[in-house]
Amino acid sequence: MLSDSEVAELLSFLTPATRPDVKGQATGYFLGLSGNRDGCHFLRSKPDLLAALFALTSDPSIAVAKDCYHILINLSADETLHQVLVADVNVLPVLFKNLVDPEYQLSDQICTILSNLSRHQKTCKTVFKVLQEELGVAQLVEIFCTEGYNKMAKLHYLGPLLSNLTQLPEARSRMMDKDRCVLQRLLAFTQYQTSAVRRGGVIGTLHNCCFDHVHHEWLLSDAVDILPFLLLPLAGPEELTEEENDGLPVDLQYLPEDKKREDDPDIRKMLLETLLLLTATKTGRQTLKDKNVYPIMREFHNWEKDIHVRAACEKLVQVLIGDEPEQGMENLMEVEIPEDMEKKLTEADVREEQELEREEEQMREEEENKKNGDQACVGVSAHGAVE
Repeated sequence: MLSDSEVAELLSFLTPATRPDVKGQATGYFLGLSGNRDGCHFLRSKPDLLAALFALTSDPSIAVAKDCYHILINLSADETLHQVLVADVNVLPVLFKNLVDPEYQLSDQICTILSNLSRHQKTCKTVFKVLQEELGVAQLVEIFCTEGYNKMAKLHYLGPLLSNLTQLPEARSRMMDKDRCVLQRLLAFTQYQTSAVRRGGVIGTLHNCCFDHVHHEWLLSDAVDILPFLLLPLAGPEELTEEENDGLPVDLQYLPEDKKREDDPDIRKMLLETLLLLTATKTGRQTLKDKNVYPIMREFHNWEKDIHVRAACEKLVQVLIGDEPEQGMENLMEVEIPEDMEKKLTEADVREEQELEREEEQMREEEENKKNGDQACVGVSAHGAVE
């Protein structure tokens, strides 16, 4: 690793007045250094160096600025550097200021850094605080939802940023302000085919908002009407009976033969978990039953191949076809679970996950054996042809 004198020498090159080619060599070196854990940890102890690199994100040379942003992306992926970046280097105000500029060329890099910095709750609180001071959640959603807001950046990683922010109750409160149409603007992106990152970020945001059970009735009401947007990505082209179709939300009725489901298993699982959260309240359970969600889940379960997603679907189906909880337990999020029972439930979850992993491994082995067998058959056939 670099000595203090070598760091000082390189630091002297990280100034606006330095020749672009020399700056480029220096930033290129630090970019390589930031690409591994040891390099990140070394840079963590050099806030002056990090401040100089961050200052060069506004360098006239786009190549130099891009190098510096990529260094920050690498560093922000390491949780141990989060406090250094937000407190010592104070990157957040500048990042948000540049993000708002519709002509800023490197906004996609900013989105990635902000998404990284907001992953863990402690730094996420700082990100949210500065966001509120600089622009606010509503304006961030406005930027995210405005097509072509920045013609030089796609801004897809604002999706994960919104998802990360809504791990905080105060961010969810802003997102679900009933006097402002904020959350509603995101709903259409549950089927945004251009980017799984954007789509997954929005669904993660909706998932987090559903943890606030006091809002379930509002989320399922005509004011938001969240249910069709969660169900449509899980619905396929299967033909349902007339009675089943008539009970569904209008957007789910008589779907075309070419209707495709969400292709990302992680997103499918998150959609199911969001629906399951909505069944934690009596209002949510009744709405999902009244809206005939079960036939969609039945066909989905028959189609789904991923065992983890199937398990999530089975949990939801159990609620949909099961009896109502006994009196006093209607709101499952408010039920106090005894410590010994909570321990047993946690152990059961661990066992279930282990069993799913064993099944998954077994399926992989079977597929590999089948693949090897098919290759062997091809080899025999080809050999016979040569003879």
